Amino acid sequence: MKKIIVKGENVLNVPNALSLYRLLAFPVILYMALTNHESIYVVLLCISLISDALDGSIARRFNLQTKFGAALDNLADMCTYAVALLGLFVFKWNDIEPHAWILYLFFVVFALSYVVAFTRFGKIPGLHLYSAVSAGYIQSIFFFVLFVFGFYTWFYYLALGWGVIAYIEKIFVLLRLDDIKRGVKGLYWLMKEQRTNS
Repeated sequence: MKKIIVKGENVLNVPNALSLYRLLAFPVILYMALTNHESIYVVLLCISLISDALDGSIARRFNLQTKFGAALDNLADMCTYAVALLGLFVFKWNDIEPHAWILYLFFVVFALSYVVAFTRFGKIPGLHLYSAVSAGYIQSIFFFVLFVFGFYTWFYYLALGWGVIAYIEKIFVLLRLDDIKRGVKGLYWLMKEQRTNS
């Protein structure tokens, strides 16, 4: 495979290709949601959610993590979850509406994490905290179950509640970092490392 070097990193690899796929699939899935093609929307969304679960695992397993890949993955994640959340409003709002408060809370905390990142560092936060990664997996499974099998209230609250906790942790991590860096496991580990280095 030919190497493509960006800022000293070989960025032509399988995880980045999966992230790029999600980015390119985004407008197609968005169109399917806006034109009410639920079956095609669900198939394409599920493929994107599976690719989201695979790219990070492959990158970590084969040591293919790069700053470019982290930023690309984060952008692709934002697009994928944007269309997944849009699907809640377009196709599943009757189920969601009685429990919408936690969805709105998730939106606020999610948006605030990006405001903090851009205010402090001027770029997309390519962090992959344990809490955020696990929240992503839980939410991916929730979306799959929701669109294929139906709405389960407890699963909805688990997926969004854990997401709220994960993004609150991300905000605290961003406030404690001097710069966005790879390999930050979470707030506990960051504070432990900072105490050791001080």
